[in-house]
Amino acid sequence: MGSLYYGDNLDILRRYLKDESVDLVYLDPPFNSAQNYNAFFHEKDGTDAASQIRAFEDTWHWDIETKRAYDAVTEQPGKVSDVMQAFYTFLGGNDMMAYLTMMAPRLVELRRVLKPTGSLYLHCDPTASHYLKLLCDAVLGKDNFQNEIVWQRTNAHNMRTKGYVRSNDVILYYSRTEQFIFNDQFTEYGEAQMKRYKPDENGRLYTGRDLTFSTVTKSRQFEWRGVKPPPNRSWGASLEQLEKWYAAGKILLRQDGKPRLDGLKTYLDETKGKPVTTNWTDIDRIRNTSTERLGYPAQKPVALLERIIQASSNPGDVVLDPFCGCGTTIDAAEKLGRDWIGIDVTQLAISLIKNRLQDTYGSRLKFVSGPLQRRTGVAPVSNISETAISETGATPVLRDSLVRIIGEPTTANEAATLAEEDKYQFQWWALGLVGARPVEQKKGADHGIDGKILFRDDPRAAKPEQIVIQVKGGKTGVKDVRDLRGVLDREKAAIGVLISLQPATGPMETEAASAGFYQHKTNQQKYPRLQLRTVKELLEGKGLERPASAASLDETFKKAPAAKRASGQNELRL
Repeated sequence: MGSLYYGDNLDILRRYLKDESVDLVYLDPPFNSAQNYNAFFHEKDGTDAASQIRAFEDTWHWDIETKRAYDAVTEQPGKVSDVMQAFYTFLGGNDMMAYLTMMAPRLVELRRVLKPTGSLYLHCDPTASHYLKLLCDAVLGKDNFQNEIVWQRTNAHNMRTKGYVRSNDVILYYSRTEQFIFNDQFTEYGEAQMKRYKPDENGRLYTGRDLTFSTVTKSRQFEWRGVKPPPNRSWGASLEQLEKWYAAGKILLRQDGKPRLDGLKTYLDETKGKPVTTNWTDIDRIRNTSTERLGYPAQKPVALLERIIQASSNPGDVVLDPFCGCGTTIDAAEKLGRDWIGIDVTQLAISLIKNRLQDTYGSRLKFVSGPLQRRTGVAPVSNISETAISETGATPVLRDSLVRIIGEPTTANEAATLAEEDKYQFQWWALGLVGARPVEQKKGADHGIDGKILFRDDPRAAKPEQIVIQVKGGKTGVKDVRDLRGVLDREKAAIGVLISLQPATGPMETEAASAGFYQHKTNQQKYPRLQLRTVKELLEGKGLERPASAASLDETFKKAPAAKRASGQNELRL
């Protein structure tokens, strides 16, 4: 089961998640989000969606509200208060201090929801990693710091004229206690390591593994069959075990017949591969031509999250991403048979994640929506029925899963409340009801368009057709229909849609009917060129009249690759 929450993650964590209910937390919190992280769509000139910028440009500036949040954090005695006061002494009131003030109470809550066997991975860059490590030491305990992982995310070069080109991110890895889950991960051997292997008389590839280790233990520095380990090393096994290996023919010998120090005969097909270190150079960024690429800035590859999830959780465990963005953590968790909880502060992200999951898993996922309710215990119920074991590890066999969308409107009244609170969140939510993408809100050519649906009903056409959409949260009248008619003609769009909270009047319906029909270029079917829909109608299942056949390819969103099932099995393969 998955639970996708719309709202401020601090509020969601405090009000709805139980103590010690989560096995693994991964978070990739944005910094300077308006510029770098939260503009999901770009126009051809590279500009970001203005509405998205307005939603985030003041998120983490130092102001009176941030100062109040800082006071609330530092008024609680303890190490978190101490380190935050030290930061303020050093940094003063600036954007970085505002960012750390935002992170501190969230990390405290994430520690609370972690099980004793749980782990937390904090993805960041060198801009803030050194501050965040000190903050995590205060929240989770410096003894629970396990590793600093360096992910070489790109080999690309830029046009910098001075200084080194940054090509890596940092992932801080902490456990909740000493009793944390960890499953060793392995990668394929490199070319240099493969050269060490040679075939035996049966063609099996083998090499010699070191029989000693770099620790001086006097009881393990004995002479064995005429050979002693070097003074600074010891035998890696007992005398009894060495003799067992020798009797089984697993010890390689020198020309003089004595055991080689690197003489433990090891076959390639008996190894799991090269153990993963803290330098991750084998997972590349998502390239422009990758089918995985969905067009979102800072999108992380699924392989990165798969490694983290497989290492620090087991099938059926609960994975939490409190800044779930475009949903990579959710996608990886669903694929690997973990229950998951995602939280995001924008309706746009919630809509994008639903599209991603539907593209990837199709009808296997059942979506249900509901309002936020007081906490009664929300840890998801496991959807794991059994585990199929393969040579590469455990691959979960999944039942059809339920995905709960919590916090978005489920009634017209709730939608009206959202419209009053934040018109952009209302717009993004309403556009999500019809599968539309937001467009840039600026004066000029795009004025009067809140969203678009792109489709191609003629494969020979150079450009896709457009359905342009306006969303109105207040009063509507015939003037709004006439304005949309003008936008429709100006943009040479196929169809125009007005989504409103209020029902259409008779004059509005008459004006809409006067726009005529759009005729499909392939099957010649006709669709009303100007359509009026209320939020209530959309919630009740009345969709748009639009081309939806295989001949009308929807190009609104970049499609996530679908998960394929092996023939005759339930096992998912991507």
